[in-house]
Amino acid sequence: MKLAVVGATGLVGSEILEVLKERNFEYDELMLVASARSVGKVIEYRGEAHTVIGLEDAVAAKPDIAIFSAGGGTSLEWAPKFAEVGTIVIDNSSAWRMDPSKKLIVPEINGSAIMIDDRIIANPNCSTIQMVLVLGPLHERYGINRVIVSTYQSVTGSGKGAVDQMMSERNGETPEMIYPHKIDMNVLPHIDVFQENGYTKEEMKMTNETVKILGDENVKVSATCVRIPTMGGHSESVNIEFDNPYDLAEVKEILCKVPGLVIQDDVANNVYPMPLTAHKKDEVFVGRIRKDETKENALNLWIVADNLRKGAATNAVQIAQYVAEHNLVL
Repeated sequence: MKLAVVGATGLVGSEILEVLKERNFEYDELMLVASARSVGKVIEYRGEAHTVIGLEDAVAAKPDIAIFSAGGGTSLEWAPKFAEVGTIVIDNSSAWRMDPSKKLIVPEINGSAIMIDDRIIANPNCSTIQMVLVLGPLHERYGINRVIVSTYQSVTGSGKGAVDQMMSERNGETPEMIYPHKIDMNVLPHIDVFQENGYTKEEMKMTNETVKILGDENVKVSATCVRIPTMGGHSESVNIEFDNPYDLAEVKEILCKVPGLVIQDDVANNVYPMPLTAHKKDEVFVGRIRKDETKENALNLWIVADNLRKGAATNAVQIAQYVAEHNLVL
């Protein structure tokens, strides 16, 4: 097993390495790959010194699996080159998510869709991943026709520069501006670029990716995505409208059985999901599960997950584990 991590020096790349170690992912050779400015850098990992290599050298080495976290442009250019030499590319960017020829995978929900000839597999958007982990089993049981979601997303979703901006503002320093406005002590209803329809690209990702993962175009998703000055994870307020009546106790029973999903729903003792307690965890946490009393067959709940873990690194590593365990590596 030759494993490559492309974008190994970035926020998500570093998290991927951490998750690989925690999950004892087995490989014979590890390649840490990054842009030209990082080539030659030495990274200590699992007791060994690894010299960062460039993309051309990585393709020439023909890794069995390459986990990409290097941006959409890099992925569009280089993922096909890896695929041509037989590598399975697991890509964290948005480059391939809505390509009809590529699978968009959350292993617990649709891992079985991966086939032997899938050479480029897309990792969904962080906000989508944590939401569909809850929606998937409920859709299977009751049928979902509509979802309204408002997100409260960590600055870590914008990378190290955004974290630096927030902390500089907090320390009274003049920051390099990643956002169009101050983020500390503020809330920005603006994630990614605005589209012609008035929604942001992030909001449309949640709409389109959810439909693709669930495999049902009848599911309608309306999203408002908001950046807040916190770290540790993304939070979502989700309203779900079902086709059929549901039982609240059964909903909780169904969610209890979903791998990687943890119910934290004891409001009498102030127990509910929070970014602070989700930080560095692989699980998705759900709570505030309650009937929408204004609409028949509608449900409200609150979902939190560490966007760098299950929202990116952990899900990608889980896909890698799936293809390895199911002998899908050529």
